[in-house]
Amino acid sequence: MTSVADTIRQKLTARFTPLRLKIEDESHRHAGHAGARPEGETHFSVTITSAAFVGETRVSRQRLVYQMLAEELATRVHALSLTTLAPDEDRR
Repeated sequence: MTSVADTIRQKLTARFTPLRLKIEDESHRHAGHAGARPEGETHFSVTITSAAFVGETRVSRQRLVYQMLAEELATRVHALSLTTLAPDEDRR
């Protein structure tokens, strides 16, 4: 079975061709909280930089990502923190 992080990476790469994509499993920080599972892979932080976000508002960018990950959010992912950037906003 593919890890949740790998699935997120595959879907976001295919849809947004990111210049930067950082996916962090933060599940360990939520142990014992609602939605947390002992095996992890429930809470993620994603930073993505893509030309697909040029001209989009922060909210519309996040909606695009949520749409791509709708299945994971409905089943395996309890929380997803997003930073969505256009190339000219990425200040690494």
